[in-house]
Amino acid sequence: MSAIQKNVESASESYSASFTKGHLALPPAKKYLVLTCMDARIDPAQAFGIELGDAHVIRNAGASAVDALRSIVISEQLLGTTEIVLVKHTGCGMLTFKNEDAFGIVEKNLGAEAVEELKKYSPEFLPFPELDKAVEEDVKFLKASKVVPDSVTISGWVYEVETGKTKRVV
Repeated sequence: MSAIQKNVESASESYSASFTKGHLALPPAKKYLVLTCMDARIDPAQAFGIELGDAHVIRNAGASAVDALRSIVISEQLLGTTEIVLVKHTGCGMLTFKNEDAFGIVEKNLGAEAVEELKKYSPEFLPFPELDKAVEEDVKFLKASKVVPDSVTISGWVYEVETGKTKRVV
């Protein structure tokens, strides 16, 4: 067992010893979802005031609305959320490369067959060159989507990893 696996096991044992939230309902109590980046420097519960059971938290590289659309539809249509809070962040890795760069690295490290397999499921890595503009574009995408009802409230934010502050963009 790796050190990481041992840590998971130990943390689970400690957490479950005093766990009292098993009664929470499946749908999020406050009927919203947060879409944010997978960056390890973001603790969505702490940074955005989310208590266990309050909201769905969807995380992916760059807080991509396109990449998260399947989960957003499930959250809204099957579990009743009515608001989306999209949060990208400063210092995001998605600001540092272009699509062709990422595919080039995959090809170099894993080969052409790996690239073809990846393109079948993810035709783009969805990087972006400008942070605020990327927030605006993702919010615009969600508002224009036929699978996100007009009644859903959508906002876009930037979290500053340097300060812990969050500012509204749109």
